[in-house]
Amino acid sequence: MTALIHPTAQIDPAAEIGEDVCIGPFAVVEGEVEIAAGCRIGAHAVLRRYTTLGPRCRVWEHAMLGGEPQDVSFRDQVSYLEIGADNIIREGVTIHRATTEGGSTRIGDANFLMANCHVAHDCRIGDRVIIANGALLAGHVSVSDRAFISGNVVIHQFARVGTLAMVGGLARISQDCLPYMVAEGSPASARGLNLVGLRRAGFTADQIRGLKQAFRTLFRTGRSLQDALGELESSPLPEVQVLAAFVRSSRRGFTHGSL
Repeated sequence: MTALIHPTAQIDPAAEIGEDVCIGPFAVVEGEVEIAAGCRIGAHAVLRRYTTLGPRCRVWEHAMLGGEPQDVSFRDQVSYLEIGADNIIREGVTIHRATTEGGSTRIGDANFLMANCHVAHDCRIGDRVIIANGALLAGHVSVSDRAFISGNVVIHQFARVGTLAMVGGLARISQDCLPYMVAEGSPASARGLNLVGLRRAGFTADQIRGLKQAFRTLFRTGRSLQDALGELESSPLPEVQVLAAFVRSSRRGFTHGSL
């Protein structure tokens, strides 16, 4: 099926448009943009050069994808925005391409970016992530699979959000958010397990008990961090080992348990 393009849309002849793509009124698609099959682009959306959009994505009105990074060191280098398949990108979302020559901002598959959120240059978003309205991700932020970032959250440059973490609304994130945990507050602290997210993801009772014990070991026993990590790394549960590896790899520090 051929693409359906509204007559008021502005499409650069150098753009690559896949089959069964719909592009709405007054949308703008610049050259060196690739839109894969089955995508839907809403009215007034803008896809800037060097943007790749995977199959079956839905881009709503007034979204802007692939804009130049808000970085004073940027000098019009050739850099990219790479978006995977089956993403929902709602009204007014902005996602910027990378700062460095040849670098990429990367969005995985099946993510849901709600209205007016911002993903800055060089970010890495995994799969099945939800970013709610008005959340702001600074440059080089990494968000792992199935994390949930609530409304109006702000995340500092280079911070990481672990897999299946949940960040509560209005939180200020200046350090890494641990996998499987809920982080809330300004500055944020780890409140406990993301029980709803874990159950929805199919975690067993044994896995959840193991993660609860890991939380207590890290934050409630008074042990040194090295001793606590040693115990976590000896766990037979892979997800507890993932938690330990995340802590060990942290460069900014991580959100600690609240009292």
